[in-house]
Amino acid sequence: MHRLRVRIGLRPLVFVAVGAALLSAVAISARPDDPPTFGPWSAPVNLGKVVNSSSAYDACPTISRDGLSLYFRSDRPQHSEGGFDIWVAQRDSVDDPWERPVDLGPTINGPYHEYCSTLSPNGHWLVFVSDRPVSAGGCGGQDLWISYRRDKRDTFGWETPRNLGCNSVNSAAAENGPNWFEDKATGRVLLYFSSSRPGGQGVTDIYVSEATGDEEYPFGPPVAVAELNTAFSDYQPALRKDGLEIFFASGRPGGSGYVDLWTSTRESTLDPWSAPVNLGPVVNSAYYDFHPTLSLDGTMLIFASERGGPSDGWGDLWMTTRVRVWH
Repeated sequence: MHRLRVRIGLRPLVFVAVGAALLSAVAISARPDDPPTFGPWSAPVNLGKVVNSSSAYDACPTISRDGLSLYFRSDRPQHSEGGFDIWVAQRDSVDDPWERPVDLGPTINGPYHEYCSTLSPNGHWLVFVSDRPVSAGGCGGQDLWISYRRDKRDTFGWETPRNLGCNSVNSAAAENGPNWFEDKATGRVLLYFSSSRPGGQGVTDIYVSEATGDEEYPFGPPVAVAELNTAFSDYQPALRKDGLEIFFASGRPGGSGYVDLWTSTRESTLDPWSAPVNLGPVVNSAYYDFHPTLSLDGTMLIFASERGGPSDGWGDLWMTTRVRVWH
């Protein structure tokens, strides 16, 4: 069994829950000295036929920290283990084009559906969504599962995944859109995700769960991120590396189509999120625009969209960029 570790300075420490007193003590350091500012987002471009399939629904992109691996879910038939599988496209450098995607293989993918995923910053852990039933270790609906690999450069080195727990992270409803976030300011390890569990504000809400250091279930019970949720569907969050900016999909009023991409900011990782703002008609379309993933430097946003229609298998991956503004 592998212990979830957090590296602080040069020493790897087993993570334990951060109490209220400790959070108060680190509050003064939870805000970066010079948070980045950016220009506007560009008009999105399709990632192209090498990555996207014209006969399949491609969605749920997640880009690795080094920008060289792009994970996503697809129901393309080639070498697929089930209906929807997790696939990965790779490239040699951030300036190179993406290579043809490959199925992640039977250790992660199975006879059921696998959907959205997220990587830990160190590249050793993968959290992903699967609808495998109770008879196969599920909790009902869609659950979050976790897998470990010793070598972060081994694309197919994932070990047998385990469920994140029916009495902690998962519920009998549907969990989706995980995003792993390590808060450098406080040392906290957090898992943001969306869920349709009872008791939320809307159809689907955004939650956050904190790592506890437990070997079997490394994340504790989730808490709703109330300032981001509405009576509509709010889901699939993605945070900037400093935790001061978040992007997510929402069906709330004020958008361009059925579901749009929205964003929110905060002054520090201990502050509540600001009122969400729609990314606007340059990025969003009259169709479904959802599941964003952000590059490490915050200048590239890849997301799924149905704007291509049936000729592109409905779902494709698109990319928008922005420029860092230096003062």
